[in-house]
Amino acid sequence: MDNKKNLKAGIISLGCAKNLVDTEVMLGIMRDNNITITPNPAEADILIINTCAFIASAKEESITTILNFSEYKTEGNCKSLIVAGCLGQRYSKELLNEMPEIDAIIGTSTWHRIIEAINLTLRGERAILIGDKEIIYDSKTPRLRTTPSYTAYVKIAEGCDHKCAFCAIPLIRGKQISRPIEDIVAEVQRLADEGVKEINLIAQDTTNYGRDIYGKPKLADLLRELVKVEKISWIRILYAYPQSFTDELIDLIASEEKICNYIDLPLQHAADSVLKRMHRPDTKKSIETLLNKLREKIPDVAIRSTFMVGYPGETDEEFEILKNFLLEQRLDKVGIFVYSPEEDTAAYEMDGQILEDVAGERYHELMSIQSLISQEINESLVEKEFDVLIEGRDTETAEVVAGRSYREAPEVDGQIYIENDRKSSAGDIVRVKVTAGFAYDVAAEKI
Repeated sequence: MDNKKNLKAGIISLGCAKNLVDTEVMLGIMRDNNITITPNPAEADILIINTCAFIASAKEESITTILNFSEYKTEGNCKSLIVAGCLGQRYSKELLNEMPEIDAIIGTSTWHRIIEAINLTLRGERAILIGDKEIIYDSKTPRLRTTPSYTAYVKIAEGCDHKCAFCAIPLIRGKQISRPIEDIVAEVQRLADEGVKEINLIAQDTTNYGRDIYGKPKLADLLRELVKVEKISWIRILYAYPQSFTDELIDLIASEEKICNYIDLPLQHAADSVLKRMHRPDTKKSIETLLNKLREKIPDVAIRSTFMVGYPGETDEEFEILKNFLLEQRLDKVGIFVYSPEEDTAAYEMDGQILEDVAGERYHELMSIQSLISQEINESLVEKEFDVLIEGRDTETAEVVAGRSYREAPEVDGQIYIENDRKSSAGDIVRVKVTAGFAYDVAAEKI
């Protein structure tokens, strides 16, 4: 560090778990360069906002956060305000020109240059450090995890090869680059040695993992190696696109106890005409075939998906197809999003942009439907037994602890509340019986 001592840095991570991993890597690099990490932004010399730019609301949150934390340049110790991540990657020049509060911008492919950015800004320079080729961390890269000690995200690939008409991610993060199997295994082994029990595998498309370096998807091969790692209890697969979800992968999930029977499939829609306009390769029939196969081979599978309403040209009839699909398929977990027009994407110039209030009505209708479905599914779990990973004690009731079973992914799903339990601690895995089900959470008792 350019003769700078006793520096303190704070970082705010916005957006998805993939972005969080980049945040943890930057934290690790700063720690290894003798920068103290502080949770108090008022005492930080350096503040870093790792931004998201996936949809309009994420951009707005990023801009608001930058402005809010820029106040610490006058009210706190902040000498350097650095913007990282997707918003910086996509709009670096505009941000630096229009927001004098920002001292430097580093992109999604330049997180490894965080120390360089800090040095430049502390010398009074404003800088843009943006790369044109995406990179991904490896098992030797410093990393300071911010998740609880018992759970971790492991990014197995970066970027995306799909050309979905609505999505700007390939424009921001480039084509897919995967990590070698042996490197991922080395990281998971280290995490296990550190006490991690749950591994959450993430990428823009986990089922397409390995195609770029092995010539074909290799997620099943990766999983066969990861289940050999002792001390790891759960391996969860997130962001698994349906088109590469092979029978081999289904059979492996069904047969391997460590792999959670939890499938996260971002389906986006159910009307063939909408899927075609989205440039998605799926059809309603192919999606239903996959769902039926998953439920047949993995009877207790929990399926999560995300859907978009208000996509350009979405007719009442197409919306009804999506609504009826949800009513018929009764997925365990569902997220609904309103289409957000993103410049430079194919959908941005499409005819038939849907009025905001129409899209909003469709959003609320589907959310109401799914809330009832989720409650009915959770009520059907009463008297069933599950292993639960304890996450903490209820802040209001000392006798209650909260946790997750294989059916709940961290941060995005509900929790299981275990009553009359004064002994369990965060990181414990306990056996429970469900006593009540609600729209998003369930109650249980320890066995």
